[in-house]
Amino acid sequence: MKRRVSLVIDRTTCDGRGLCAELFPERIVLDPWGYPIIDGDAIPRSLLDHARRAARSCPLLALHLIEGRQ
Repeated sequence: MKRRVSLVIDRTTCDGRGLCAELFPERIVLDPWGYPIIDGDAIPRSLLDHARRAARSCPLLALHLIEGRQ
């Protein structure tokens, strides 16, 4: 069984700085107020390093990688 890795945002923690969209534009865009909209698809292996960097760099730790089964 394959492992599925997804990005999720804790909307109660996020304050809309937009750093995540700068670091991972392949999957994150900003709404008109600067809050992230995350593509809910599984993160392909080729983009995992970018996703990890974006999650680690969030100043409020609002972005998380979640691993599950597909």
